[in-house]
Amino acid sequence: MPYRVAVVVSGRGSNLVALCDAIVADPDVAVVLVASDRSAPALLLAEHRGIATHRFESHQDPAEWCDLLARYSVDLVVLAGFLKMVPSEVVTRYAGRIINIHPALLPRHGGAGMYGSRVHAAVVASGDAVSGATVHLVDEVYDRGAVLGQATVSVQSGDTAADVAERVLMLEHRLLPAAVRAAARAGKPVPFDFS
Repeated sequence: MPYRVAVVVSGRGSNLVALCDAIVADPDVAVVLVASDRSAPALLLAEHRGIATHRFESHQDPAEWCDLLARYSVDLVVLAGFLKMVPSEVVTRYAGRIINIHPALLPRHGGAGMYGSRVHAAVVASGDAVSGATVHLVDEVYDRGAVLGQATVSVQSGDTAADVAERVLMLEHRLLPAAVRAAARAGKPVPFDFS
């Protein structure tokens, strides 16, 4: 039986597409559910791929989360551009089985409100010479969980936040599938090398 993955999103779903494309021929892992807190374009992408979808009635309701994840026998929850906090009861029940991809090198440029263009603007404003992406375990605090893997890109003089965002997103599209494959092989999220 394949390792069963739920992807939780809030936006367009480019990481979802990259993940699905990367594992399409892998019998050991499958995206079985895509859920969102809103009518996100990613839900339509999932439907077109024949993946079950769900829009939360209330993303703050732990019972809705737990019932949904149990119904699909989910082994791993992947937050891929999900902009809300996962209820603490869900984090506790699925401890060590929820990962997030963050568009910067944690612990820098993380925390509440640090998503999308805000992250990349902070990187540029800081003068950092590198940025990148981080896959980490999810706990009760934004972007605090243990780092499982990271990859870097250079930040060039004169780069805008949009320039950095474009390079980081291409990196995310490779880093997230590597994290999910490592988790599928180990039966749980684990630190992994990315090169």
